[in-house]
Amino acid sequence: MPSSDDTEQRAEPMPERAKLDEEAFDRLFRESAADVHGYAISLLGNRAAAEDVTALAFERLYRARARLDHSRGAPRAWLFAIARNAALDELRRRTRQPQSELPEEMHDGGDVGEDAFEQLARRATVRDALAALPLREREVVLLKFHGQLSNSELAKALDVSESNAGTRLHRALTRLREKCNGLEREEEIA
Repeated sequence: MPSSDDTEQRAEPMPERAKLDEEAFDRLFRESAADVHGYAISLLGNRAAAEDVTALAFERLYRARARLDHSRGAPRAWLFAIARNAALDELRRRTRQPQSELPEEMHDGGDVGEDAFEQLARRATVRDALAALPLREREVVLLKFHGQLSNSELAKALDVSESNAGTRLHRALTRLREKCNGLEREEEIA
């Protein structure tokens, strides 16, 4: 059995520009499609638009797979950067559509007990607080948590320094927390 030193000596460094082969692309799709879709839904607030953005992001990554520059981040980070750009393009193009009065989770006729209702209320509070954030702050939070990007990958997706990405994230999370607390106080008063 080879030692870890033997394995490290035989490992070839990954070239800075390396093709994302079919198998790796398929694996990335299986591992990331739901996260990209969730990110797009959270940013756009519309399932159909999110599906379009998700498909477009994977299509663009697939077409650019031979040109991926691994020194600028992992393929997953590239994917979320592409999804971010596609979602922002969609936000620029469309007009706001009225939102449904009930959360989607309640439309399916599922059992909505007290615990489930509290969970739906918390989700609604976070969703409303996210929607109240400026787009720049909302996208940082969504990229971090839906994209599960490291701060380094987040910085590359946003095209800013890593310290700037960390600062933006911290400020956005602080503001999100404040908005959630404010919304909860308003609900207690009502």
